[in-house]
Amino acid sequence: MAFISNRCQNSTTGMSKQRIFSGVAPSGNIHIGNYLGAIKNWVKLQDECDSIFCVVDMHAITLPRDPEELRKKTIEVAKIYLASGIDLEKSTLFIQSHIPEHAELSWILNTIARTGEMSRMTQFKDKAELHSGNSSTMESVPLGIFNYPVLMAADILLYDTQVVPVGKDQLQHIEITRTLANRFNKRFGNTFIVPEPYITKEGANIMGLDDPTKKMSKSAKSDYNYIALNDSEEDVRRKIKKAVTDSGSEIVYRDDKPALMNLINIYSLLSDKPAKEIEKQYKGKGYAEFKTDLAEVIIKFMNPFQEKMNDLSDEKVLEILREGAEKVRPIAKNKLDEVKKKIGFVL
Repeated sequence: MAFISNRCQNSTTGMSKQRIFSGVAPSGNIHIGNYLGAIKNWVKLQDECDSIFCVVDMHAITLPRDPEELRKKTIEVAKIYLASGIDLEKSTLFIQSHIPEHAELSWILNTIARTGEMSRMTQFKDKAELHSGNSSTMESVPLGIFNYPVLMAADILLYDTQVVPVGKDQLQHIEITRTLANRFNKRFGNTFIVPEPYITKEGANIMGLDDPTKKMSKSAKSDYNYIALNDSEEDVRRKIKKAVTDSGSEIVYRDDKPALMNLINIYSLLSDKPAKEIEKQYKGKGYAEFKTDLAEVIIKFMNPFQEKMNDLSDEKVLEILREGAEKVRPIAKNKLDEVKKKIGFVL
């Protein structure tokens, strides 16, 4: 399977566009890791692909959420999509819970998914341990944490998705999606397209500023782990100044310097400069100068981004999301009807 791709042209016809689907949950603080690892790719791919992007609010409730905060975050995530450059002439945006077929297909896929597959999910283990405080005691862990990869599979398969732009941490979930699609097709006949993941090399690993061995996380306990997309200039400078660096003083892009590699990746992806060019630019210079410049690169990206977000009214964004749901509803219904017919439901 090709995990890194550079186009969305349909390999069977050579002409028609492939469909991509992806989404972000409206929980925690959406950060530059989410942008660089996923959303930035969406913006690039929408020129080549039939693009569907979703605010996956059903995924957000796998852990308890304040209802008002969930509503606020749902609109905020949609604003992030639009401010990032998602073009409504090329892409469709909607809210997951506005299309009930997601939940219905998820239940059907639950009947062919296996508990062993779900229990081996790395993110399940991490989230269960975080929730319970003890990985050996799972009685209090919500079931949604356990089987949300099945809902993710339903999200993808419902739209005949061919390409899924994701971060590296989601590859395991794409593999489960592929497994479920193949299993269903084998049992009931060819129904689902088996999707491929799309990952860029640099964006695959945006790690925590406070710990380069773990990914940047929306739910991190310390806000020094990430740069939130709504952080102020002062926040950005403060967090980058405190970001972990490796031993030594050279600005080098090497595997044995994971903290520096992470910071250089962020610099590279936001400035469109190759990592080796950045390494050459800072030859003979120290961490302090590099970090100061990195903070300014981030701020240069953040300022116009935040202005675009602030220009979007909640009412306008909600109108866009509802129109998007109307656009994708026939696709979802047709696929679910096909699935129901295959498994023997009376339509």
